[in-house]
Amino acid sequence: MAPTTQYARSGEVSIAYQVAGEGALDLLFLPGWISQVEHLWEAPAMRRYLERLAVFNRLILFDRRGTGLSDRTHQAQTLEQDAEDALAVLDAAGSERAALFTYSLGGPVGVLLAADHPERVGALIMYGSVARTSWAPDYTWALTHEERAELTARNAETWGNADSSVLETLAPSAAEDRALAEWLARMQRLAASPAEARVMLLAASELDAREILPRVKVPTLVMHRRDDRAWDVRHSRYLAANIDGAHYVELEGRDSFPFVGDSDAIVEEVEEFLTGARSGSELARSLLTVMFTDIVQATAHAARVGDARWRDLLAQHDETVRAQLARFGGRAVKTVGDGFLATFEGPPSRALRCALAINAEAADLGVEVRIGIHTGECELIGEDVGGMAVHIASRVGALAEAGEVLVSGTVFGTVVGGPFSFTDRGLHELKGVPGRWPLFLLGA
Repeated sequence: MAPTTQYARSGEVSIAYQVAGEGALDLLFLPGWISQVEHLWEAPAMRRYLERLAVFNRLILFDRRGTGLSDRTHQAQTLEQDAEDALAVLDAAGSERAALFTYSLGGPVGVLLAADHPERVGALIMYGSVARTSWAPDYTWALTHEERAELTARNAETWGNADSSVLETLAPSAAEDRALAEWLARMQRLAASPAEARVMLLAASELDAREILPRVKVPTLVMHRRDDRAWDVRHSRYLAANIDGAHYVELEGRDSFPFVGDSDAIVEEVEEFLTGARSGSELARSLLTVMFTDIVQATAHAARVGDARWRDLLAQHDETVRAQLARFGGRAVKTVGDGFLATFEGPPSRALRCALAINAEAADLGVEVRIGIHTGECELIGEDVGGMAVHIASRVGALAEAGEVLVSGTVFGTVVGGPFSFTDRGLHELKGVPGRWPLFLLGA
């Protein structure tokens, strides 16, 4: 699950940030220009990308001031202000020294931080980044002022619209992925209004960190995909040529988004650069049955019975779920809100019997639980689990009604012909999951 959002104080402004992973190294990701840290985790490909980075790092994410969950200032930021905010996030996260990972417009900020604060920056990693945002006689591959003004106007007109052509530029290999288009459109709406986006884009049109590059003395890795449609590869070639000792890697591909396409290649380059090896970032995988449980209308129930009685009921519910998991060989991975994320090894039969037992016990307590189950290959992240299978199980559970156990077609196909009865619930779109999925209601 996504890490908890916290707030750092930078002057009078609150900056939203998250910390994921428990690696020995701190890695601060500098966003391009907009983000919403909680929504980042809603795209399965992005979640996997972040989870892989968090295997060998303590990954620190934040929203720039004026965007996402940070304070909206309605003022154009400067590089110096962005750098101060990044330092405030490092302070709040308890990071004395971190590597910086820049993308897109985060590049000039990373360069300034690395040059002015080498005591806080251990390394600089730049993917798809820039030294300057607009055309100059000696920087001819950047957009002209007229081209950038046209791009800004076009972005404002289609802001938050999943049918815009923005994905064709940022992730052409996934341009037909409707779920990704909707995720990006919602990211835009959550991160900024069209007017706010216009202000930030116009402010970014004059960024220029070229004079700072010779002052960067920390170890630097520069990466770019050769056919990137959003940012010309010559941006990174310029960065690598003008940062002393920079290691340059040119990757295959045309997607700008680092989590689309061969994202593993990017993560592996980062891991080798920071640790000297590539073995640690590969997540172990296992075929598991994943179960999500959730108490239905928990808040309303608590209001009816009172806080004291609700705490007792919740404690009894948790004890009951853990007892049934132990009885049927399940493992409670963690609690999620008022429910559990649990996994089962082997065929899903035990998970189905466990789910029925949990619902029966919950009914005796006077609460109603909904449960979603899916079987698939999971990524093992320490004691946690991740990957598409976990995402699917969560989405299936969200579609269940009170007292129901809803399972994916994968589960149904695995146990069909056994002692269980099912009702066909038809095909459903699962948010963030490609295609339409058959779901089945498990009979009591």
